[in-house]
Amino acid sequence: MQFPPENKKILLEELKRVQKWEEEQNDLWFWEKIGRIPFAILDKITPQAVHDLLGKILDELGGYVQTGGHYLISEASILEKLAATAGHPSARLQLKDVQSLPIQTMNKLSEQLKESRVQFATIQGATTGVGGIFTLAIDIPALLGLSLKVLQEMAITYGYDPKEKKERIFVVKCLQFASSDFVGKKAILKDLSRYREGNTERESISQLQGWREVIATYRDNFGWKKLFQLVPVFGILFGAYINRSTIDEVAEAGQMLYRKRRILDKLEALEKTSHDLTESDNSSL
Repeated sequence: MQFPPENKKILLEELKRVQKWEEEQNDLWFWEKIGRIPFAILDKITPQAVHDLLGKILDELGGYVQTGGHYLISEASILEKLAATAGHPSARLQLKDVQSLPIQTMNKLSEQLKESRVQFATIQGATTGVGGIFTLAIDIPALLGLSLKVLQEMAITYGYDPKEKKERIFVVKCLQFASSDFVGKKAILKDLSRYREGNTERESISQLQGWREVIATYRDNFGWKKLFQLVPVFGILFGAYINRSTIDEVAEAGQMLYRKRRILDKLEALEKTSHDLTESDNSSL
């Protein structure tokens, strides 16, 4: 199923919005930086069994990035939602069809997915916050899994296949971007500006190792949560807040970065079509 090409002016306006968002990415605020400092004393009193379980689960999740394959999402479900959002609920979209959908349709569904996952993360964080330090062995892998899920959903929403190695690398970059400071964000944006050149496969092994940095960041990001989970009420409040803000940042990063790629791909396709038409007109003269 194909949709008519979009107006270049509309695409350029959308691109400006993404670029404005990139410029607005600032450094982490003070309390977040403190929150990412590991609490060594709390780590020492946490039973080794919890540490071992946490490490095992995180390694399994990291295996998604290393080996690929289906993980956490239903591609068909996202495609059905896209068709409904586009006003064709009975249409059977394929992933290749998504590329020709209007960018507004992609944006609308990505916003709905973002809101839904943020709400789920809030409830999840409040629930695991009840159990104190010991529930972190469940909470951190669950939060990382939800982060991977929402990024894969964003990929499909904008017409990219999250099972491909190239997209698994991009998922890592989105996770790193969401958890980086100002300098890190700028470096990742610069790296992603060269992403469409198609040279990612050559460095895929070293790139994929980035998931370990992401996992370390997720672990350290729970500094305040570990501290306040010693007090049950604060554990619930901070669990809800940290999980909510984490998924909000991850979803927004995936939403905007995948949106930018799709806009640039659409603009490139328009330029190619225009060039081909010009060549055809010249040859007929």
